[in-house]
Amino acid sequence: MPAPRTVLLTGAAGGLGTLMRGLLPAYGYELRLFDAVPVEGEPGAITADLGDREALREAVRGVDAIIHLAGISLESSFDKILRANIEGTYNLYEAAREEGVRRVVFASSNHVVGHTPRPLPGDPLIPVDAPRRPDTFYGLSKSFGEDLAQLYWDRHGMETVSVRIGSCFPEPTSVRMLSVWMSPRDGARLFHAALTAEGVRHTVVHGSSDNTRLWWDLTTARSLGYEPKDDSEPYAARLIAEQGELDPDNPDHAHLGGHFCTDPPIWPR
Repeated sequence: MPAPRTVLLTGAAGGLGTLMRGLLPAYGYELRLFDAVPVEGEPGAITADLGDREALREAVRGVDAIIHLAGISLESSFDKILRANIEGTYNLYEAAREEGVRRVVFASSNHVVGHTPRPLPGDPLIPVDAPRRPDTFYGLSKSFGEDLAQLYWDRHGMETVSVRIGSCFPEPTSVRMLSVWMSPRDGARLFHAALTAEGVRHTVVHGSSDNTRLWWDLTTARSLGYEPKDDSEPYAARLIAEQGELDPDNPDHAHLGGHFCTDPPIWPR
């Protein structure tokens, strides 16, 4: 499809949102920013909660597409996850449907399949259609978001690319992250491909760079036109020297979701 001109970026004040605010305009996008907290240096950003349906409808009005990053990005109580990630995502899709927005890029997560055993050297890569095995209420909420996206395609013809993001940081910070890291530049490349690919209907893709130690298959992401350029391997020697190799007998190392499967980090709010 032609590149959208105006894109609503929810979660614009968060870590990933901040990275994309700096990278996506180079692809020709005019970003409309939305977050529950003020976006530093962006006085025109919309400050509202995902529970505010009127604010959401105003935010989506007139945009060509949406990148939905907002919500709780760690584990929390079910009630908090329900309000922010489940009801909030539903509210966003309803606002988009009401305003005729036809394309959403949904920030899903590796934690949708977090209890999947990590592949060992020589094992096949994890396919995008692997059974869902959420590791947290957070992962469960992202699984819901993928199902919601499928429903809105089947019922309303609204297209979504659900990106199961590994870890998008300027550089990997753990040995596990060497296998699921997505560089910010590759993140922008993948979001751009997800916004512009033809006929995506509802497509689920794995979101990472082309890492030497990759755990999951990037075939569906590449089918959108995504061409990752980065690899975590230059960081490997230092991280392994500091942290040691992954131990298959360590429960924190045994599954794709890492320590989310055993002792997940808790959302601070």
